[in-house]
Amino acid sequence: MINLDILTKAPRILPTTSRLTIADRWDHILARLAWKRNAHRVEPGLYALGNPTPETPVFVTANYTLSFDALRSALMGMDAYLLVLDTQGVNVWCAAGKSTFGTDEIVNRVFTTGLKNLVSHRKLILPQLGAPGVAAHEVKKRTGFLVEYGPVRAADLPRYMKTHKATSDMRRVCFGLRDRLVLIPVDIVQMLLWITLAALVFYLLGGWFSALTALTVFMAGLVLFPILLPWIPTDDFSMKGLILGVLVALPFAIFACLGNPDAHWWRQILLALQYLLILPATVAFITLNFTGSSTFTSRTGVRKEIFTYVPVMAWMGGIGLASTLALLFIR
Repeated sequence: MINLDILTKAPRILPTTSRLTIADRWDHILARLAWKRNAHRVEPGLYALGNPTPETPVFVTANYTLSFDALRSALMGMDAYLLVLDTQGVNVWCAAGKSTFGTDEIVNRVFTTGLKNLVSHRKLILPQLGAPGVAAHEVKKRTGFLVEYGPVRAADLPRYMKTHKATSDMRRVCFGLRDRLVLIPVDIVQMLLWITLAALVFYLLGGWFSALTALTVFMAGLVLFPILLPWIPTDDFSMKGLILGVLVALPFAIFACLGNPDAHWWRQILLALQYLLILPATVAFITLNFTGSSTFTSRTGVRKEIFTYVPVMAWMGGIGLASTLALLFIR
């Protein structure tokens, strides 16, 4: 006779596969477009991939669909348990910084899933980028499970599992052109309302040329900046933004001056200043947002940039605005 009490208390194991469906791919597209940002998550818990046995490895990941899908698709043909933490739909790296991919959540999932009763070993394989939120010695002390850090990218797991040793390239966090391009649609969607409003307001105030100026500023900060990031001189994002902003502003400043060849010299200067000051300051301010997406910035570094450059941006924008007002009221 089946003991219903045992069935009720038995850990729930969810099935999964390495095959990604069309629905999964569509979800990835929507996530990249920041559509319903908090909706891209799977149920936290323990998942069985293939036909796991007591000797099967246990991989830990976040319940963000892109993180979960990257892991399971990388383990094609392997048997595994996937311990999915409740990171509130946030990827491993960001969740580690917020401590939702952390020690307490791992300990909680180990016990609530009854993992000790399912595997004979005592090892959890975590993504390297989850390390900032995890105290490995605490996990070992509280659960008996040893924490092993796998490679940065889930795609390297098949290679890593052959020796359980990561090569230098497996440990290296890359931020190449492809990685930067992926961020552009998200930023554009998040800023779309401001882009539309700015273009509309500038069109009403100054026509198509002004609207084009507004659009160019946003596209420079959101599109050109991530593409050109490694090749723009200096290390500070704000200074990179200012340099890019000046380059973008130059054609507008020159065109404005050429369009008013008979204007007094001081008016020519004011015409140029409104573009050479406002546009670079705005582009630099937009590029500050990108510090949270890169792999080589820090909180202290970003804070230092903000206190150093935001006052400069404010002064540039203020003087540029004063130049614009002067052009309107001084004849």
